[in-house]
Amino acid sequence: MLNVLGFLIVAATLAVSYAFGRSWSVRRSALRRLYEQDDTPAGDSDSAIARWLSRAGYRRPNAPVVFATATVASILIGIGVSQFYRLVLLQRLSEAVAAIPGSTADVLIAVLRGGPWLLFLLTSIVPTLIVRARRRTRVRSIERDLPLALELFATMAEAGLGFDASLAKIIRAQSGRRPLNAEFTNFQHDMLAGIPRTQALRQLARRVDIPSLTTFTSALIQAEQVGASLAETLQHQADDLRHRRREMALLQAQALPVKLVFPLVICFLPGIFASTLAPVLYQVIQMANGVVGLGR
Repeated sequence: MLNVLGFLIVAATLAVSYAFGRSWSVRRSALRRLYEQDDTPAGDSDSAIARWLSRAGYRRPNAPVVFATATVASILIGIGVSQFYRLVLLQRLSEAVAAIPGSTADVLIAVLRGGPWLLFLLTSIVPTLIVRARRRTRVRSIERDLPLALELFATMAEAGLGFDASLAKIIRAQSGRRPLNAEFTNFQHDMLAGIPRTQALRQLARRVDIPSLTTFTSALIQAEQVGASLAETLQHQADDLRHRRREMALLQAQALPVKLVFPLVICFLPGIFASTLAPVLYQVIQMANGVVGLGR
């Protein structure tokens, strides 16, 4: 056990060192691109973990180091929890379960013996689950706010406002804590910093990495390159997104009966069978006991 613990500590130290070195290399690469002002995308040299954390909203330079440290801490905590369960709780729970008659006790004891590994696994992946939940929350929020933003863009473009003025009004009208508004604010800062609009739109799509927003930015880039009407492009994008959301809602509604089969079979049918068949089975048992008593 001590050898395994020492190996995990050494591996965790190497992982933290690698993540720390990657974060410094990412900083140097970003500064070099900033001074050179080339068209290389900002996230191409980042590690896969850094891009994954960035899409979840964790974009500080030390985010990979913090994630690696949290993962190592979770692994060590998982080792401690699993050992406490194995040394203190397993024997007591096994003795309590052993009193159950039949082969059920053997099955439960086998499940309890696998408890340390399960606790270790669940505790170790806590940071990963947190980042995944944050990513899903951001995706749902952006997909919910994007149709309204496109409608506002199209309305203001038809009224004669330019793209930059419309973007400023949308940013002021919405809450700054919403992920889509924060991404639009970052896009506006890129524009104010002198980055061309096409490159800023590509960086916006790369940071968020959501199909609906990627389609929106691609349409804007194509409209700007070919000189198409911005108002018509935005209106078409708003109509297309509304249509896709309607189709997605219909698809989820059609899939709902299939999803209801599992809770129906697992939760409702056993209760229905117990409530309907239990009196009949009780009467059959009473009748059988009576017949056995008469035979004696």
